[in-house]
Amino acid sequence: MTGPTPVQIDLKRDRGLTIEWADGTTSYYSVAYLRRMSPSADMRTLRDEMARNPLAVVPPGGSGALTALDAELVGNYAIRIRFSDGHESGIYTWAYLRAIDQGQCA
Repeated sequence: MTGPTPVQIDLKRDRGLTIEWADGTTSYYSVAYLRRMSPSADMRTLRDEMARNPLAVVPPGGSGALTALDAELVGNYAIRIRFSDGHESGIYTWAYLRAIDQGQCA
């Protein structure tokens, strides 16, 4: 397998996802950031629209604090996270997660 490989995955449902990578780096993603950066088609469209129009209306995300309800591995290349607002269609590949890691320099 080429590309980034996780060796440890830790999901704190009320906080975020921590991944330790085979190259020794560690990435952290808050639940809110993961939800906002979901690779699903509807979220990509919304991010594109917001980039073009900063005044675009963001649909409400449900009541209460956003949490991750659960997560499941997708093959050996990704993870799917189910959020408390009902969103569960995004499949986060390891490569995508490395690309959106705010703590890593591009």
